[in-house]
Amino acid sequence: MLAVFLVVVIAAVPGCQTIGYYSQAAKGEFQILAHQQRIDKLIADPQTPEALRSQLQLVQQLRVFAKDQLKLPVDDHYLKYVDVHRPYVVWNVQAAPQFSLQPRTWWYPLVGSLEYRGYFSERGATNYAKGLIKKGDDVYVDGVEAYSTLGWFKDPLLNTFIHLSEPELAEVIFHELGHQRVFARGDTDFNEAYATTVGQEGARRWLRASGKTNLLERYEIALRRNDQFVHLIMSTRKELETIYGDTLDKDGKVKAAKTLPLPPAQLSEAKKRVFAELRGNYQKLKLSWGGYSGYDDWFAHELNNAQLNTIANYYDYLPAFERLLQLNGGDMAKFYVEVERLSKMDKDERHQWLRNLAQGNKT
Repeated sequence: MLAVFLVVVIAAVPGCQTIGYYSQAAKGEFQILAHQQRIDKLIADPQTPEALRSQLQLVQQLRVFAKDQLKLPVDDHYLKYVDVHRPYVVWNVQAAPQFSLQPRTWWYPLVGSLEYRGYFSERGATNYAKGLIKKGDDVYVDGVEAYSTLGWFKDPLLNTFIHLSEPELAEVIFHELGHQRVFARGDTDFNEAYATTVGQEGARRWLRASGKTNLLERYEIALRRNDQFVHLIMSTRKELETIYGDTLDKDGKVKAAKTLPLPPAQLSEAKKRVFAELRGNYQKLKLSWGGYSGYDDWFAHELNNAQLNTIANYYDYLPAFERLLQLNGGDMAKFYVEVERLSKMDKDERHQWLRNLAQGNKT
């Protein structure tokens, strides 16, 4: 199946660089599929570390909950485990112009245009990123712990996320299964905000149903902190959009100005000022959290436009999906029906519908 998929891809998108890219993707996926171990055998194996065994048993329970309570297509996903012997399974490259928040996009067969380019090796990602940097783009390379193959293969558990805390592991499993349920071709922001809603709501329901009130309280605190962090980043984006002269296109996506509103030197200074303010505001936020430092790694290097876009991908439309779930009385099956209906709309109509819903308008 993998070989057929690769042939289709190469036939559809010719070119040496394209062949190289999809070859590494096919090789990376093949290595994962070739080294899978059934989790029931690992659980029964006395040589399996107790910490791993406990997490695998938890996943078995999460699968049942996902199917019965969240109405997600569990099928044979997460019945196998792979240790890829690295901290991330893939590294995503995102890019944006130096003076715009309009994301660069890449076209892929079957899924359309996406706002990232994934590599199964950090070196492959950083080498590609260097080429974009030479062209003058802001570039961000980010490690990814989990991803969905959208039904092409049965997704396995990976060492990159299996040892997450219970709420985080539940959120990851439900998030990725959410992608299996609904996927809008070529719409990163829609797909990720929807799956984030499924992941977070699913984790809440799991903890509540399991009677783990202490974990639920801590998880809710983490979500509130994340919400404050997201609002900080999104307000920074709005300020930069004004400085750059960015506008919104018909489907609500950021579009770069045809001509820069200020000379590059002035834009560069304004950009530095905004990012310096962002760092200062983050320090204030940390103080309000009692010194919690969970986002320090995100601020550990030079900030840029592409990095801000990674947050928008997941949270721009999150309020709309949360309200859509609420309007459907919290019924997950009805929620998926509405999300699937949205996924079949034209992209501009879909985004406008979500913006209206987030503003409190029933559409």
